[in-house]
Amino acid sequence: VQQISGMLMELFQRARLEKPGQVDPRATEFTLSLLAAMFDRSGKGYIKTRSAAAALIALSGDTLLAKYRAFFQFYAVPGGKAALITRGALRSLLTDLNQIPAIVGESCTLSCVEMATHSCFHGVPNSAIVEEKFLSWLRSEPAVLLWLPTCYRLSATEMVSHQARCR
Repeated sequence: VQQISGMLMELFQRARLEKPGQVDPRATEFTLSLLAAMFDRSGKGYIKTRSAAAALIALSGDTLLAKYRAFFQFYAVPGGKAALITRGALRSLLTDLNQIPAIVGESCTLSCVEMATHSCFHGVPNSAIVEEKFLSWLRSEPAVLLWLPTCYRLSATEMVSHQARCR
């Protein structure tokens, strides 16, 4: 938790410099509290850095494709010429990401994660997939992660304005 706290302080300090007045002074405290609620329910003071990174990526304001690529980079393993996502790594990613809706009572069972992993690897003879297959599967909006593109779309429309007037 100490290491993640330091990284968050640095992250939000940079954000304050880039966007003065737009970052709450307690952003580090609030974010660390959220991460602890998601990944340290026993209160042992330990949060996996990769799990925290996945949550921060998911909650970031970046595009879906940028998020998906970042997930791949964090969970992939070296595989010769290209990095690969294994079934186990995909299970870990999906389990980590599903801590986000779980914090508001919208949890998914382990069978959801298993079904999603099976669907991603459907027709794949190998135990790992390349980035393009991973991205293609995520673009199909698997049910286990449907909240992610939905939240992205809601966020993207917050600042949209138009000239039409409603009666």
